[in-house]
Amino acid sequence: MTILNPGTQSQSQTGSAGAKIIGTGVGEGPGPDVMTATTLAGNKVVTSDGEHVGKISEIMLDVRGGRIAYAVLSNGGFLGMGDTLHAIPWSALTLDTDEKCFRLDMTAERIKAAPGFDKDHWPSMADAQWGSSVHEYYNRRPYWQSIQDSVEDGPLEH
Repeated sequence: MTILNPGTQSQSQTGSAGAKIIGTGVGEGPGPDVMTATTLAGNKVVTSDGEHVGKISEIMLDVRGGRIAYAVLSNGGFLGMGDTLHAIPWSALTLDTDEKCFRLDMTAERIKAAPGFDKDHWPSMADAQWGSSVHEYYNRRPYWQSIQDSVEDGPLEH
């Protein structure tokens, strides 16, 4: 459900699998409920204690399930060298349209302690055990358990 009232906050809740949206409304273009991944990549991430902990470098898609699985946070390093990457469940993020950033309801210290990886050693993100541990760290239900598919695989029959 999306509520848009001029001068008030827009809040979109797509269920437990989607990111929340806060802000004062819709800008130019298709957003904020439907946006290109490239529009969101590069957005900074701000923690609950107000610290800028990095930027979204990638948005990972569950191709078979047709969902966004994770946002990859890049932090640390210099000019892309030595960055630590963190897979963050999409449902753990809130898009702030006013500040043009993502908010994460977690302290900077907790993010810095989160399991991470580097650009040359990505985890197997399709592995359910790995995914469950990531979702547990961020106190989120795994995205593949969060929504009930109402349509069987394959095209609709007419």
